[in-house]
Amino acid sequence: MRPIIEFCVSNMHFGTDEVMEKLEENPDYDVIEYGCLNNCGLCSAAPYALVNGEIIEADNADKLYELIMAKIKEMEAWDALDFDLD
Repeated sequence: MRPIIEFCVSNMHFGTDEVMEKLEENPDYDVIEYGCLNNCGLCSAAPYALVNGEIIEADNADKLYELIMAKIKEMEAWDALDFDLD
C-alpha cells in the first residue's frame, strides 16, 4: 500500500515544509498539502502530519521526518507479511 502523507499548510512554520519536500522526492509516496486538516489545537502546538490517516507528531521537524519514516517502514513490514484473513 502506498503511504499517503498529509500536511497542513498552517503547520509549515514548524519546518514541516522541508519534511514535505524531502518526502515528495520519493515517487512511491503520495504527499498532499491541505489548507487545513482540522487539527487546529495540535497544528498550533507542534509539527505533525497524517500518515494513512494516523496523526504523527514530534517536538521538531527533524524528529517528525524520522517518525514518519519509521511509520512507513512499519507499514511496509505489515504489507510484506501479506496476511490473508479469509
